[in-house]
Amino acid sequence: MTSDELLARILHRDAMMLVIDKPFGIAVHKGPKAAYGDHDDLEAHFDALKFGLPRAPSLAHRLDRDTSGCLVLGRHRRALEELGNLFKEGRIAKTYWAVVEGGIAEDEGLVDLPLAKRDAARGWWMKVDPSGLPSRTRWTVRGRGEVDGRPAAWLELEPLTGRTHQLRVHCAALGAPIFGDTIYGKAPRIGGPGLHLHARAISIPLYRNKPPVEVEAPAPAHMRAALAACGANGQS
Repeated sequence: MTSDELLARILHRDAMMLVIDKPFGIAVHKGPKAAYGDHDDLEAHFDALKFGLPRAPSLAHRLDRDTSGCLVLGRHRRALEELGNLFKEGRIAKTYWAVVEGGIAEDEGLVDLPLAKRDAARGWWMKVDPSGLPSRTRWTVRGRGEVDGRPAAWLELEPLTGRTHQLRVHCAALGAPIFGDTIYGKAPRIGGPGLHLHARAISIPLYRNKPPVEVEAPAPAHMRAALAACGANGQS
């Protein structure tokens, strides 16, 4: 990632915020493993997104390293406070696309399964746990097909809560892990197809007396063939 490449990925810009198309495979900020190697991250390039303001924008929320798509940045402190409240109150609508393994008989549904950390040694890895935090995901099948000779489905996912790895765990709980998931599916850790999870759209009601800001991110290159196999031709 270069600063010029990041500039080219701006989907929306106004006085309060930016929405960028986060690329697959890059962390939004440096993690604890950065001390053991030279790992690039998006925040390292945020100075290129000042556009005349004295400070670089900051993350209003986060996406996993291997999730692509709509990422919101606040351009100053007041914007970050307002965006943070909107996310906390669940007023920002998020739509994800995923390609999942296996056949799903139903066309839509709601996963209502609480989630908790798997164990302290597993960091952010999660599990379904009756004593965990409430977690709900609405899902709709947008198309079906085959990927690598196996049944697959293109899902539209709406997280109604915002737990770590929620969509990945909930899809696995449906018996349909996300294609390329090395933690909750069966994808190899090295040389696999990459996680097929994309933050497709976001709706942000930031301004009073104005409609929400609606932003869409195009499907990433590594997902396009699988999406097309499931009927998404011309919709990516």
